Amino acid sequence: MSEVKLAASTRTEFGKGAARRIRRDAKVPGVLYGHGADPVHLTLPGHDLLLALRTPNVLISLDIDGKATQLAIPKSVQRDPIKGFLEHVDLLLVKKGEKVNVEIPVHTEGELAAGGNLLEHVLNALPVEAEATHIPESVTVSVEGLEAGASVLAKDITLPKGTTLAVDGDAVVLQVLSAQAEEPSEESAEGEAAAEA
Repeated sequence: MSEVKLAASTRTEFGKGAARRIRRDAKVPGVLYGHGADPVHLTLPGHDLLLALRTPNVLISLDIDGKATQLAIPKSVQRDPIKGFLEHVDLLLVKKGEKVNVEIPVHTEGELAAGGNLLEHVLNALPVEAEATHIPESVTVSVEGLEAGASVLAKDITLPKGTTLAVDGDAVVLQVLSAQAEEPSEESAEGEAAAEA
């Protein structure tokens, strides 16, 4: 798991106007909360934060106004729906050794059995509990040779050491759907009926 260092500063201005001014300076407003402490409102470097968030469940080492470093993971990220830039981020305060519930992406490898079947991701991300400083970036599942009707359950997935499922073990993560035979179109069906008459 990667750890990214970011310098942040506390902010005292709130509201849409203040948030717009922060974003105009290529920064992102955010809030840090957790462990029963009062929320800390922050201003974070926009570009560095954007790069950090490319890694799922990235561990962020925050240097806030030059004080003691705080560890956090992203909990909620708001983006502009059209332009995609970061509008706001919620960060959850964590400590080394602490367990947290997160979702990790599910990747697949291998080829399905022949027959043009389709692989459906019922869960794109797997809910797990892991140590805050050792969150896996993803899990990889082999689908080699799976046939129509086969499914992969959460309990079938091998998790890294120290990581446990935070979802029912019988939850379906992946399933193989059979390739559907094409339905005859209405026109061809009508043509066949006319030919029979």
